[in-house]
Amino acid sequence: MSANQMGYHLKEGFRSIFSHGLMSFAATCMIVACLLIMGSFSLVAINIDNMLKDLEKDNEFLAYIDDNLSEEDAKNLQAQIQAVPNVSDVTFVSRQQAMEEFQKDKDEALFRELPPEVLRNRYQIHVVNIEQMKETVDGVKQVQGVAEVRAALEIAEGFVMLRNVASVLAIILVVMLVVISLFIIANTIRLTTFTRREEIAIMKMCGATDWFIRWPFVFEGVILGIFGALLAFFLQWSIYEILHTAIGNIANFSFIYLIPFKEISKYVLLFFLGSGFLIGASGSVLAIRKFLRV
Repeated sequence: MSANQMGYHLKEGFRSIFSHGLMSFAATCMIVACLLIMGSFSLVAINIDNMLKDLEKDNEFLAYIDDNLSEEDAKNLQAQIQAVPNVSDVTFVSRQQAMEEFQKDKDEALFRELPPEVLRNRYQIHVVNIEQMKETVDGVKQVQGVAEVRAALEIAEGFVMLRNVASVLAIILVVMLVVISLFIIANTIRLTTFTRREEIAIMKMCGATDWFIRWPFVFEGVILGIFGALLAFFLQWSIYEILHTAIGNIANFSFIYLIPFKEISKYVLLFFLGSGFLIGASGSVLAIRKFLRV
């Protein structure tokens, strides 16, 4: 396509937008609405995944050391435990430290005379991938000198399942909304195209190729898609910030943490622009196809 042809098609696309102002407005509104819905579901899924990752970081299990080993011998096991696949961080907790932590959570006067020897030296172990928690626990059990391992495997599996379900639901919803958006935009643009069916028929009879006729409509759809995407982006930003502030002001929701929008804004903008371009161009191509059959 030459520069002159592109300029002509672009000019015709703008002319069509303003000559069919009401339908262009309706198409833009539909693009904004669909992108807002898709964006909202995607942001919910992203924040759920982020919160689950934070919970995974806090998830740990304990390895208790054999009572027959001295504290020095127990400390020497750290390198072996650290070498177990999927172990990210290992912290040694002595009997004395364990007793101090225990007394903080209990009535100190009641347990003041309790000797530290009743507790065991232990290691607090964090994993790299929570999905491999069971394999990691089994590996730590094989370390000579580890007497017992306590891990909440059911909770770890619950986290993994919740994250997987959230990811799958988000993908399904986004795909469904993309299909619905294409259908709605195609039908909206088809209405604007219907008023120009005679013009298209005349151009066909004069020898214009299908793509020569199609390009102005494609540019029209792309312009509407990108404009709608930019509008949806700023609306999404405003809604997200309002929600972020509201949740931050509710003490009972302190466990919910939303990612600051500025950290993900460029990704959201690219997603909206790409979706707007795809919806606008595809919707136009689908809409004009019927009227090219003359």
